[in-house]
Amino acid sequence: MGEVIIKMPDVGEGVAEAELVEWHVKPGDPVREDMVIAAVMTDKATVEIPSPVDGTVIWLAGEIGDLIAVKAPLVRIETAGGAGEAQPLPSSQAPTAEVVKAEIARPAPAAPVAATPAAAAPPAEKPLAAPSVRLFAMENGVDLRQVHGSGPAGRILREDVEQFIVQGAAPALVKGGSAKKTATEEIKLTGLRRRIAEKMVLSTSRIPHITYVEEVDMTALEELRATMNGDRRESHPKLTVLPFLMRALVKAISEQPEVNATFDDDAGIITRHGAVHIGIATQTPAGLTVPVVRHAEARGIWDCAAEMVRLADAARSGTATRDELSGSTITISSLGALGGIVSTPVINHPEVAIIGVNKIATRPVWDGTQFVPRKMMNLSSSFDHRIIDGWDAATFVQRIRTLLETPALIFIEG
Repeated sequence: MGEVIIKMPDVGEGVAEAELVEWHVKPGDPVREDMVIAAVMTDKATVEIPSPVDGTVIWLAGEIGDLIAVKAPLVRIETAGGAGEAQPLPSSQAPTAEVVKAEIARPAPAAPVAATPAAAAPPAEKPLAAPSVRLFAMENGVDLRQVHGSGPAGRILREDVEQFIVQGAAPALVKGGSAKKTATEEIKLTGLRRRIAEKMVLSTSRIPHITYVEEVDMTALEELRATMNGDRRESHPKLTVLPFLMRALVKAISEQPEVNATFDDDAGIITRHGAVHIGIATQTPAGLTVPVVRHAEARGIWDCAAEMVRLADAARSGTATRDELSGSTITISSLGALGGIVSTPVINHPEVAIIGVNKIATRPVWDGTQFVPRKMMNLSSSFDHRIIDGWDAATFVQRIRTLLETPALIFIEG
């Protein structure tokens, strides 16, 4: 018998530690060669860690959400062969895809040695279940610690909770037939949700936001959009408002380049960018990500639309690369039909501006002689007040408004 130690791989880009976001095994579980045993996250990339050998897990480094240093022991596996050490992946070979498999070198053969006991007892286990299952359990007054999980690595499934309710005592009912809900649940921030929280704290603590809201008459643009969608080629994606806004941003930035900038707080340096790399805030099953449409200044309406669709699909499927999720110079935030009337978008640090799109609604507008129905939309935009004055912020948004209200201007060169 022997022991193999798997260390945290080096995923490159100067990363010193990675966060544990998922265990696929627990102490005592048998593992096979190439079986995924853990997933770690750094920046916005998730790396799956496979086992290099057949054996039995005898020790895990920590709990979900813990930060583990690169090259630190991650898993210990008892094997039938000799002891060894699985080397971390060199940074020159670090993975670049959003979800990739870390290739870990196999240990060199060695003479059989006695199994080494685990250096420390495994951490106390918490119920492993998806957020939807946790919510279902909480709504039904079920303590997940009492439920046996039938999923991989003991994960608790919805069916396990349903079976527990059927087999166990039903929750006590109060007058009127409703169940008392007394359960509480502590949820540790991990993975992408933790990254989002850290980024929001960084942005709001360092950037003094000024938010400017402007009303835009979208009637003419909506008519143009409907016409273009009706005449579009089969290979073209359906146009939303965002590609028009992207092109309007490019033209407005050409007149006010200070808005297309990033600010290094520590060095006190503003960098104005000639390229317009537009981040599109996108909701995914894992949380909010910001894929980047690069060089929007060199793209037309249809090209902007196609690239935006491609990146959104990649972000939602978890296949977007690091390069596709970084490097934006200005960001658009839109909730589409759920956009509300007004919002206060948080700037994507270290950028200095973010444009928030609210929903389009038909409202009565006074044209000088009577009220007429018009399709109206608000733009709620935030700016770094250290860099952008209120006057400049208003001028920038009003220029965008003019372009959207007279969409032919968007297509005029120069």
